[in-house]
Amino acid sequence: MSSQTAGVLQLLALIAALALAYRPLGDHMARVYSSEKHWKPEKWIYKAVGANPDAEMRWPAYLRSVLAFSAVSVLFLYALQRVQGSLPGSLGFASIDPDQAFNTAASFVANTNWQSYAGEQAMGHVVQTGGLAVQNFVSAAVGMAVAVALVRGFARSRTGELGNFWSDLVRGTVRILLPLSVVGALVLVACGAIQNFSGIHEVGQFLGDPQQWNGGAVASQEVIKELGTNGGGYFNANSAHPFENPTPFSNLFEIFLILVIPFSLTRTFGRMVGSVRQGYAILATMATIWITFTGLMMWTEFAHHGPALQAAGGAMEGKETRFGIAGSSIFAVATTLTSTGAVNSFHSSYTGLGGGITMLGMQLGEIAPGGVGSGLYGMLVMAVIAVFIAGLMVGRTPEYLGKKIGTREIKFAACYILITPALVLGFTAVAMALPTPADSMANSGAHGFSEVLYAYTSGANNNGSAFAGLNADTQWFNTTIGIAMLLGRFLPMVFVLALAGSLAEQKPVPATAGTLRTDKPLYAGLLVGTILIITGLTYFPALALGPLAEGLAS
Repeated sequence: MSSQTAGVLQLLALIAALALAYRPLGDHMARVYSSEKHWKPEKWIYKAVGANPDAEMRWPAYLRSVLAFSAVSVLFLYALQRVQGSLPGSLGFASIDPDQAFNTAASFVANTNWQSYAGEQAMGHVVQTGGLAVQNFVSAAVGMAVAVALVRGFARSRTGELGNFWSDLVRGTVRILLPLSVVGALVLVACGAIQNFSGIHEVGQFLGDPQQWNGGAVASQEVIKELGTNGGGYFNANSAHPFENPTPFSNLFEIFLILVIPFSLTRTFGRMVGSVRQGYAILATMATIWITFTGLMMWTEFAHHGPALQAAGGAMEGKETRFGIAGSSIFAVATTLTSTGAVNSFHSSYTGLGGGITMLGMQLGEIAPGGVGSGLYGMLVMAVIAVFIAGLMVGRTPEYLGKKIGTREIKFAACYILITPALVLGFTAVAMALPTPADSMANSGAHGFSEVLYAYTSGANNNGSAFAGLNADTQWFNTTIGIAMLLGRFLPMVFVLALAGSLAEQKPVPATAGTLRTDKPLYAGLLVGTILIITGLTYFPALALGPLAEGLAS
């Protein structure tokens, strides 16, 4: 069997697994967020934090709760890293420097998991398990809560109430993420991922220097790292490390974990707005982009340009032989079209066009299928933009799901789509203009520019993967990427919740003969085109200076 055929079979098996999980998981999440009952453990949590889970919130109150919870999380995780050297289970590691502690705290709370450190050489068991792993759960639950609030904005009418953030946060964690993580961790342990609290072991020597490995609760952190589209690895090599991702089966299982909740949330959306066909239209849009990007990535990496690539059977530099080109390509697209950022290969070693595909996947806004929660609300904002454009074409007020898209709604949507490009391009321009950041680049020319562009694209889009080759552990990059991560995560949420509140206040508009059917293939095609055009117009000049220039020159 050829490598290409094996890759196609892996992709088909992945699609089949996602299809089997789509309906039961999507329906379960719809029931979770629509239920009026509270489990006893959930009541204990509400009592501990002093929250009333039955109190409905308008969008400003919902936003204040999101920001307050996230601010406390940043402070807690920052403090935990700063006192690591005094904690038990630190494995002898010193406390983290202030700029790196800020970067890491911002990263994990923002669901980015950008890492400017080597995990096994910097973080002890307490910080890894009590700090980073906890944020993997709650940061994902925050994204899901905001997405559900926007869905309620479409589903409700004549009220500004969007639910209760604390209830949504706790239910997403306790009823969805925790049960799936327990099952997933058992699967990873069965595959060979480690799960322990052992210390540092010397396992031999290399070139006269001792080689050391430390254990850890890896499987439990690995599963929520993928399931919550977080991406931060226990080890520096991330999912290329055999302790995190031992076999080709575990590799495919981890890709499944990355994609299953974002895709299934479209079913949840359809159930909560009362039309599963609307969910299918969003699913079709996401799936079209994901499959297209995966096919293009496999084609560029299997293309045999030059004798070295012909001898290797494709572009194998930076890829694990146990995964090969196909398993690496599928993983790379899944992790950059979502906000995961986990890697089982190193994107800087991809072909010029292959590296550009990973970058473009993030620049689309990570909406195909996107991060847990953030992918759905990002796609729904693009859906609002698409119906607005369609309304301009025919000269009538646009409507989506029975709600008129007026001046106020389109302003919120426009602000949402402008924030991230402004952060990415602004920080990249400043970094390239100053002399010091350029010293961190391992390459010059188009590839060196791509390293910097990728870093800010990854940070502002809350992805967290790195192009490698760039030394990001400097005060400049730790600080600026940390700022980009926080602004890229929470500023868009402001406009998402404001949009949700505006929609919830409206009364439903009955469909007429002139209403655009948003559950049809025509609209799905319009939505795909809108996404690609907006992204192309925004990022094409920067891409032309980086990956496109490198790819066309090779």
